[in-house]
Order: sequence, then C-alpha cells, then structure tokens
Amino acid sequence: MKAISYSAYGSADVMEYGERPDPKVGPDSVLVKVRAAAVNPVDWKAREGYLQGALDAVFPVIPGWDVSGVVVQPGVAVDEFAVGDEVIGYVREDFLSRGTFAEYVAAPVRTLARKPLSLSFEEAAGLPLAGLTAYQVLHRTLKIREGDTVLVHAAAGGVGSLAVQIARHTGCRVVGTASPRNHEHLRSLGAEPVEYGEGLVERLRELVPGGFDASFDTVGGDALRASADTLAPGGRLASIADDEVFSYGGRYAFVRPDAADLAQVAELAERGIVTVHVDRVFPLEEAAEAYRLNQEGRTRGKIVVTVDWDA
Repeated sequence: MKAISYSAYGSADVMEYGERPDPKVGPDSVLVKVRAAAVNPVDWKAREGYLQGALDAVFPVIPGWDVSGVVVQPGVAVDEFAVGDEVIGYVREDFLSRGTFAEYVAAPVRTLARKPLSLSFEEAAGLPLAGLTAYQVLHRTLKIREGDTVLVHAAAGGVGSLAVQIARHTGCRVVGTASPRNHEHLRSLGAEPVEYGEGLVERLRELVPGGFDASFDTVGGDALRASADTLAPGGRLASIADDEVFSYGGRYAFVRPDAADLAQVAELAERGIVTVHVDRVFPLEEAAEAYRLNQEGRTRGKIVVTVDWDA
C-alpha cells in the first residue's frame, strides 16, 4: 500500500511517501480502506520526539490517529462491523508505528464508531481526536453542567471549536479566545470571542467579573496562567497542553480511545449539534506540507489528507 512514513525523529522533511507493507488484521480489529485522515498537533509532536517518554516508536512510523473510511475486512472475533460499513476512528495504540496516513489501516474495534451519514469523509476524519478530546475534557474532567460559564482557549481550532459547540449544547455560557479574524466564526458557534495576547486577563475579568466555573486550556503558557487567574472560587481547570496545570490545582488530560464516547460524539454530529470545519485538504502524497501548515498553529478547524481511490 502507499503510505506516509518516517524512519527517524525530525521535522516534516523526514516524512516520505512510498510503499509500505499491507497491515495485518488482528482478531479484534478491522481493515479500513482509508478515505481521509486528519492532521493533529500531537502528530508532529510525536514525529519530533516529544512523546518519547510515553510512547515507543517502532520505525518506520506511519503517522496519524484520525481516520474515516470503509471496512473491507473484519477480524475473526469482530461482530460490531461488516464489510462496507463506513467508520471513523481515533486509532491510537500505546506505541507509534501503524498510523492512518496510508491507504489502509488495521483499527481495533475499541477505537471505532460508525461515520455520521451527514458528514463527508473529509469532515468525518476531523471529528474523532478533536471531538473525543472536547467531549472527555468537558464531561469527564471538568464535569460541566447547565448554567456554567466556560472558557475555551484557541476556540477556533480543531479541539476548541468542538468544545464550544458541546459546551453550548450542554447549556453553558462560553467565552473563547481567538485572533480577531476568527471572532465572527466563534459568534456563529455561540461563543463570545476575546482576543488573546497582552491584556487577556483584564479582558476576561471585564467580561466575566465573577470568574469562570470551568476553563479548558488547549495552548499552555500564558493562556494557562490566564485561566488560573480568572477562575471563580471552586472553579475547575483542565489543560491538554501544559502539565504546569497541576501547580494551579487543575488536571492534565490526554484523550483516550473509547468507542462509546466516540459514538456519542458521532451522534452529536449526525444531529447537527456539532459541525467540523475543514480548513484545507491535501492529497496523501502531500501530507508533509499539511503537517507544516498545521505546525504554524493558525488553522481554523481541521487540515485533512485524502486518499484518491478514483485514480
């Protein structure tokens, strides 16, 4: 099969497009014919070696954890999916090697859910990791409830935009940080936009004088400190970007594959409660450029790579 892979840690320049062996399908997995795979910041962080302390790399590594596609072969113990089923997945294992930036991926059923029919394959590929992250942090870590005032950082990004929509659906008031060019987009999602940068704490305090009931940091650094400084008494703080959150009494969160949670996120998409904005689409052979663009950190929504099956 054709795939993107790298044989050593490094920049996007280490990524190569070429032939890799077809994946073997374990008893509890299905072979997915990949239609689209989304780029996430954790992908390039893993490629550059920042996750070495948590995940071994078995080189060459095929990157990518997000996927949408079609089941072409179920494992012998699988009865959840059949040939032809359209699926989405957050296909993360406890090591780096067998990712989704390929024509095929063998995906454990615990990582999969049925693709929302209302979404294109490109949109659906952007849902699993970002949607699961938003859902699990908001509901499992921060335990948001109706009436809460919630702060979401980088609210126009992949995780942030989905967090805004999920929190609004829960009945929360949502304030989101973003650059001015994305403020109208945030308003369309139901959030009150605030420009990040110098003076952020003062702007947040002016908007929410009593402080936030829950704060979702997706950036770290100054954004995390601003979150801690603007919490209401008893407010809850979570970060997916900076373990300094522990020093503020908050929690660090790392998304985990969960078929039931992913099905819940897919249902929200099917009902039109959450939408996925696809910012750019690249063919598989240009995945390195997609990664470079993602690493700039200025994307609205998701960057997606597609596999052309019509050629």
